[in-house]
Amino acid sequence: MEVTQILLNAQSVDGTVRKHAEESLKQFQEQNFPTFLLSLSSELANNDKPVDSRKLAGLILKNALDAKEQHRKNELVQRWLSLDVAVKAQVKACLLQTLSSPVPDARSTASQVIAKIAGIELPQKQWPELIGSLLSNIHQLQPHVKQATLETLGYICEEVSPQVVDQDQVNKILTAVVQGMNASEGSTDVRLAATRALYNALGFAQANFSNDMERDYIMRVVCEATLCLELKIRQAAFECLVAISSTYYDKLASYMQDIFSITAKAVREDEEPVALQAIEFWSSICDEEIDILDEYGGDFTADSDIPCYYFIKQALPALIPMLLETLLKQEEDQDQDEGAWNLAMAGGTCLGLVARTVGDDIVPLVMPFIEENINKPDWRQREAATYAFGSILEGPSPEKLIPLVNVALNFMLSALMKDPNNHVKDTTAWTLGRIFEFLHGSTIETPIITHENCQLILTVLLQSMKDVPNVAEKACGALYFLAQGYEDVSSGSPMSPLFQEIIQALLNVTHREDARESRLRTAAYETLNEVVRTSTDETAPIVTQLLPVIMMELHQTLEAQKLSSDEREKQNELQGLLCGCLQVIIQKLGASEATKYAFMQYADQIMEPFLRVFACRNATVHEEAMLAVGALAYAVGGNFIKYMQGFYPYLEMGLQNFQEYQVCAITVGVVGDLCRALEDKILPYCDGIMTQLLKDLSSNQLHRCVKPPIFSCLGDIALAIGENFEKYLIYAMPMLQSAAELSAHAVATDDEMLEYTNQLRNGILEAYSGILQGFKNSSKTQLLMRYAPHILQFLDTLYNEKDMDDAVMKTAVGVLGDLADTLGSHAGTLINQSVASKEFLEECLSSDDQLIKESADWAKLAISRAISG
Repeated sequence: MEVTQILLNAQSVDGTVRKHAEESLKQFQEQNFPTFLLSLSSELANNDKPVDSRKLAGLILKNALDAKEQHRKNELVQRWLSLDVAVKAQVKACLLQTLSSPVPDARSTASQVIAKIAGIELPQKQWPELIGSLLSNIHQLQPHVKQATLETLGYICEEVSPQVVDQDQVNKILTAVVQGMNASEGSTDVRLAATRALYNALGFAQANFSNDMERDYIMRVVCEATLCLELKIRQAAFECLVAISSTYYDKLASYMQDIFSITAKAVREDEEPVALQAIEFWSSICDEEIDILDEYGGDFTADSDIPCYYFIKQALPALIPMLLETLLKQEEDQDQDEGAWNLAMAGGTCLGLVARTVGDDIVPLVMPFIEENINKPDWRQREAATYAFGSILEGPSPEKLIPLVNVALNFMLSALMKDPNNHVKDTTAWTLGRIFEFLHGSTIETPIITHENCQLILTVLLQSMKDVPNVAEKACGALYFLAQGYEDVSSGSPMSPLFQEIIQALLNVTHREDARESRLRTAAYETLNEVVRTSTDETAPIVTQLLPVIMMELHQTLEAQKLSSDEREKQNELQGLLCGCLQVIIQKLGASEATKYAFMQYADQIMEPFLRVFACRNATVHEEAMLAVGALAYAVGGNFIKYMQGFYPYLEMGLQNFQEYQVCAITVGVVGDLCRALEDKILPYCDGIMTQLLKDLSSNQLHRCVKPPIFSCLGDIALAIGENFEKYLIYAMPMLQSAAELSAHAVATDDEMLEYTNQLRNGILEAYSGILQGFKNSSKTQLLMRYAPHILQFLDTLYNEKDMDDAVMKTAVGVLGDLADTLGSHAGTLINQSVASKEFLEECLSSDDQLIKESADWAKLAISRAISG
């Protein structure tokens, strides 16, 4: 059967035909991969073939080169690189030929596949002629070839990093792209492809943006494109401006006046997709300035990387009125649709960012708008005024806001009860939540919530929880922040007198028929958890009574028989929420001596439904139940041993769960909880646990973020079982050593990588610390002597690299102390020779961070004992 027919059959509505075709393709790929690629690429390039078979051929090609999971992607890259050169050349020739096809879908698919191959080959210094041959297409007269070529260049810029393409080629790509954007270009398709390509190529243009003439030219072309007659081009041009605002913030000063005029015109007059991007430009400038001001705390010195240009502060008088106008452009049903995003929402979000950027300066500019509109008969004006008030509550100082909030609070409570419009009630409840989030709590000197008005606030919120789902959900959110503000109150919380009613009202919300709308049920459980978490001793009996209620509800979800897939999804969601709620109750009751005894009576009954939940094998529920079991182990301590036999298979299942790596990470954390709870009673299960953890560490399929917690978990195990860890040393230590070497010299290409490297170092150090402490005072400490030089060398390297964060510094100096403390005089000479024991220790002793200083003081003592001993 020829490949065209198989590809068409693979898209057939008839399931049997489709399945058979998919099987044939799979076999073809496995049996003869080179021929498979050649047939697909010639199918894609052949203009006589049907569009549908060509599109699918291109898609399969793309999937043969790229995958989401990193380990799979690496396999596909290697497979492509190891193909015969002639096969690769033929596939690439077909793809380049497809760019001139009259069929848009075929061209577009070919563009994506070329970019995937470029992503693999250019970093390997292969396919050097690619960019040249694409650029020669630009001079073609046919617009569709130009369009496809620009699209391909854009995708290539998205796939490869700027270091891979030399500056000369970058200049040529930018020249071609910017020419394609020019107003003189007759084809709108070409202009659109060029504008989108520029968006992807901006990261390559560092050198060009540093050159005044080139930058002026690029900026002029982008600004002209924002005025193009074609909507999609205007939108793409504004997207470029947004990207420029974050990538080249420090180069914008001379263009801001013009950009303001362009964005203001777009926000007031253009269609929504364009107006949204114009607002996004200002939100992006806020993000940049908030980051700069956060980093330098407002005191700029000559050595600050990027100075703050205070663009927002300068634009305030014109920017605020423009944003306030957008708040009046609400849509009738915007609260109902979860993913809704419109002009009013974008304007409010930007207003909130402006408030965080300029602080107190925003208040006098927004208050007149609020006062003018808050009592108007048109709901849009009342809602806009409330939204404006809620948006500016984070940023300005409490001194500036509290007098205003004191005036507004009763008005808002009354609006939440009595306003005839649901949008106004929804926004009012949200604004109350923001008041409680930012202006209530132990850090605020002048409390806005007193014993007197707290009862009124609670009464109104509990009443609003019976309102329509979106209003009830925001009322739950407001109650959440109200409770959070009493986190540090040990007794006499103004919420205590109504505690029983609050719990009951929240449970009622979870049972509402419409509880799945507007995330209402989730919000109710999150709030219930927060109310329990921040409750005081006087309400502990009520929390104890809540325990059997929630257990009963979890039990009921487990009894449900034969469910449809939709019902099963609902049931899983509910089980996850109930397990989360139980976790909080267990933590609360287990933490206090007064309630611990009563809680212990329930431990057996709690464990039973958790085990049944694990048997259901659903990832989200599994995560929540795992966390709850960790909390239970922590609360009941050594008594947890009686559940281990039943629980162990699920623990092992969690540690093997590479697919849902969050489950694996949480399970690793629970092993740590079990070690602390059971201490050496965990010994019988350690062989199985260690085997699994070492497997996880050596797997390239497990997400990298799980590896740091696994290392620190090794330390937890060693601490729990002491010298019994001896039999694992020969497996664990070489792994720790190679990970330590890699992490010490890791080159952090970006902040995210640096953060991960530090997490990894911290995990490795915690493992060393646990192992050293576990062997302390045992007869087998000398077993660790052979590893001491390596550990000290790791500490020295970390110190010399100079890029560790505070957490790593604290753990590192702790390990230095543990080593001296456990190995004593045996290691004295070694310690004496290390940089860590001198310069690094000195640095930690004089640290401003109290925790680092304390660890260092202890390490100094341990070292002096070891050296003098």
